[in-house]
Amino acid sequence: MTVKPLPIDLDWVTEVMIELLRTPSPTGRTDRIMHDLGALLTDLGIEFEMTRRGALLAEVPGDQNSPDRAVVVHADTIGAMVARIDPSGRLELTPIGTHSARFAEGARATVFTDHPDVFFTGTILPLLASGHAYGEAVDTQGIGWDHVNLRLDERVASAADVEALGIRIGDFVTFHTMPEITTSGFVKSRHLDDKAGVAAALGAFKAIVEEDVRLPVSAHLLITIAEEVGHGASHGLHEDVAEMVSIDSAVVAPNQASTEFGVTVAMQDMTGPFDFHLTRKLLRLCDEHALPFARDVFKMYRSDIAAALEAGAEMRAALIGFGVDATHGHERTHLDSIRAVAELVTVYLQTELTFRQWDAEPHGALEDFPTRDQPAPQQPRVEG
Repeated sequence: MTVKPLPIDLDWVTEVMIELLRTPSPTGRTDRIMHDLGALLTDLGIEFEMTRRGALLAEVPGDQNSPDRAVVVHADTIGAMVARIDPSGRLELTPIGTHSARFAEGARATVFTDHPDVFFTGTILPLLASGHAYGEAVDTQGIGWDHVNLRLDERVASAADVEALGIRIGDFVTFHTMPEITTSGFVKSRHLDDKAGVAAALGAFKAIVEEDVRLPVSAHLLITIAEEVGHGASHGLHEDVAEMVSIDSAVVAPNQASTEFGVTVAMQDMTGPFDFHLTRKLLRLCDEHALPFARDVFKMYRSDIAAALEAGAEMRAALIGFGVDATHGHERTHLDSIRAVAELVTVYLQTELTFRQWDAEPHGALEDFPTRDQPAPQQPRVEG
């Protein structure tokens, strides 16, 4: 079988991404978006099932059913929760996921109550929000979740007024993403992490199905719902998954090597190196098929993969990403990067497992263990 990048329907991927970005899904409140993703997979003719907790596991069958492989993305985003109702009628917040209140300042937001049809809009503001009232103190106040609150777009002047609306401690708060695609192909929005990744993965699986490509190995698509709080792919996978590739944001910043215009292959994150063999296989595929790519390491970053490995998953693991500037803030990527990620996934899914014979079983003899790609010449003996 000839392995080659498949054509990605970028218009479809872009439309899906925008709709996902416009659908709130902070960790802990993801049911709506999972229904939408299920509808998309149904339209593509891809079978799937839901886990007890609400993650989604889809499959495109291949010639080999076991062991198989998986691609993982997450549909949940960072957000906030009502921590206290201030006597003034403002809402104090606590973050969902790890992100700075610096980027929450000025954000338009929605507060969801326990009633499914009742929600309220507002704006997250620093405590000293008016230069006309506070002068230079606006510029010297601290940064942090203790230094912001949420101003509701309602006639409220007390905690009792807020409670009368049905707002309670523990209600979810989501930031308005306000997505925009520029004429030069940049995508600007909150929560590109990981909704651009979800769209890229769906675009790759769409291409596999529509091009009627017979895969050598069955491929799962796992869409998780709690990556932003560290749970990630800790559940939802079958035991016979031999290797998994995570799609997430790649960190574009000074002193990082990630690219906004291609796919970034991560060599390591804060939990340790990714699988030597699978990672270098992905790099070879990029090189062989002229896909724009970069290599990078992430020092303050973890993904779905980390949770899976910590939960005891016995598999090879790798991470690829679309380049994102200002991660967990005012994010930006480029359509070229999203397309490159999707193209790499289509190539990868057309290949055999990294070590077909060895990976067939969870255990084997030492003499069969593949070491040829990782030589370790002995260091010189020191005579003393």
